[in-house]
Amino acid sequence: MDKTSRVISKSQKDDTDTMDSEPNYRGIKAMPYIVGNETFEKLGTIGTSSNFLVYLTSVFHMKTITATNLNNIFQGTCNFGTIIGAFLSDTYFGRYKTLGFASISSFTGMLLLTLTAAISKLHPPSCGKEVTSICQGPTTGQMAFLLSSFALLVVGGSGIRPCNLAFGADQFNPNTDSGRKGINSFFNWYYFTYTFAVMVSLTIIVYVQSNISWSIGLGIPTLLMFFSCVFFFIGTKIYVIVLPQGSPLLGVVQVFAAAIKKRGLKSPEQPWLSLFDYVPKKSTNLKLSSTDQFRFLDKAAIRTLEDDLKMDGSAVDPWRLCTIQQVEEVKCLLRLVPIWFAILVYHVAFIQQNNYLVFQALQSDRRLIKSSTFRIPAATYIVFTMVTLTIWIPIYDRVIVPLLRKLTGKEGGITVLQRMGIGIVLSSLSLFVSALIESKRRTWALTRPTLGIEPRKGEISSMSAFWFIPQLIVAGLSEGFFMIGQNELFYKQSPENMKSIATSCLFCASAASSYLSSFMQTMVQRLTEGNGEKGWLAEDLNEGRLDYFYYIIVTLEALNLAYFIMCGKWYKYKTASKDTTSGPEVALQELKSEEPLV
Repeated sequence: MDKTSRVISKSQKDDTDTMDSEPNYRGIKAMPYIVGNETFEKLGTIGTSSNFLVYLTSVFHMKTITATNLNNIFQGTCNFGTIIGAFLSDTYFGRYKTLGFASISSFTGMLLLTLTAAISKLHPPSCGKEVTSICQGPTTGQMAFLLSSFALLVVGGSGIRPCNLAFGADQFNPNTDSGRKGINSFFNWYYFTYTFAVMVSLTIIVYVQSNISWSIGLGIPTLLMFFSCVFFFIGTKIYVIVLPQGSPLLGVVQVFAAAIKKRGLKSPEQPWLSLFDYVPKKSTNLKLSSTDQFRFLDKAAIRTLEDDLKMDGSAVDPWRLCTIQQVEEVKCLLRLVPIWFAILVYHVAFIQQNNYLVFQALQSDRRLIKSSTFRIPAATYIVFTMVTLTIWIPIYDRVIVPLLRKLTGKEGGITVLQRMGIGIVLSSLSLFVSALIESKRRTWALTRPTLGIEPRKGEISSMSAFWFIPQLIVAGLSEGFFMIGQNELFYKQSPENMKSIATSCLFCASAASSYLSSFMQTMVQRLTEGNGEKGWLAEDLNEGRLDYFYYIIVTLEALNLAYFIMCGKWYKYKTASKDTTSGPEVALQELKSEEPLV
């Protein structure tokens, strides 16, 4: 990790040849362009993905479980691709160039997806009006064109997702009190912007897609994605841009290699005094204090007779001798690994609930009022989660955090891990309520007069879809605690030159959750169908037992909570060394030692 990033502002690069001047942090002034880019990008992509399942089942005539699995694989690949995007960003291109290229790729992908709806030859013909009519599936060529649009969207998502949050935080000065407060609030308001985009997508855009025209409904997000590109490039001259100088992952590999080579040596009793301590003068990474976790890695910094130093004090062979700073940075990453698995399980619950809510709503009474013929689009109900987030985040940031700060003395009111733990509890509660409501919906569909038949699904329950609101409100609160908490944890607790890679790890957790969700769905369906039974996840939910599936996930989340509490007891927050003379002059308030989760 001795190869660190340089920071400049675009205007400074044009005005001076020196690369070491203090960057001109614009903070709030740069936000309209970054937030504008983020808002339009989310309006574009979410406007499509939120109603994606309905598009695949109604236009491309896929079965429910096929569409759900394809959606999970698509989302999972987007998220797994973030690790590649983050690596290329931190190693070669920087966040600015990566975001620019990815935004253009997303726009192109959206354009191709719109063409699949606008041009009749690019999608299967419409089904007959009779319920028993056979629907023709997509041809090989139609499927290939659809997947090509997905591929471009994957490239776009792989670059945008790991970089936009870190790029926004780069615009604030971490050495000032106002800059640190700006970064803290940015995480909350970043998610607020996200929820706003989701709300618009789930109401206006989804309505146009479901009730007016798919070509128009997909064309609007495509146009918004174009505006996203425009907003991003307009602000180029005032951005603070972090320039990469080699792969930060190389230092991680070197630490493990050196530790393995010196595995026979005895670990020092006082590592902070006897280990090789060197920090490059131009390092952007905060100098860390020595910790007693993962002590075997300390051997990488033990000097032997074979280890020579250069004139500047650095090691001649970094594959044999690493600094204690490098070792501690690797420890920061390793401490996040157990938390990463808890995040993975949390996302399984989040994904399953959102996926099947659409199909539950399709087989419920979606009328706005009983006497009306207007039906709310099935994908729109998720908006209640976003409304909850939109209301909750400003209240939490401006009212609750200041009150908690006075009580606890912590800058965030409570620790990040405590915030995430509350999110897991609320997630379990939301799933439990979901199971109860699904049982009620199914019972009404089987025992009370129904409202007709949903094509290719089954009878529509007379239970109002507004019964889903309580579980969605709790899910929104859960997301407000856990999602924002995970972003803050991985951003703050990772080394400074690995912010994009750390962020991408969160998307990789979501990706793994998508694949795990598909695996769970497939296995549960295979184990429960047969002998005349349609299975718990049958095409017609009235013939299945989705509520039982939810109870399985509730149990999984309860086990995840117990595991997370153990991780919280063990976890140690990153702290700065008292000797900061050789490191950057970063104020230490942000990195005060926080208490464990419990």
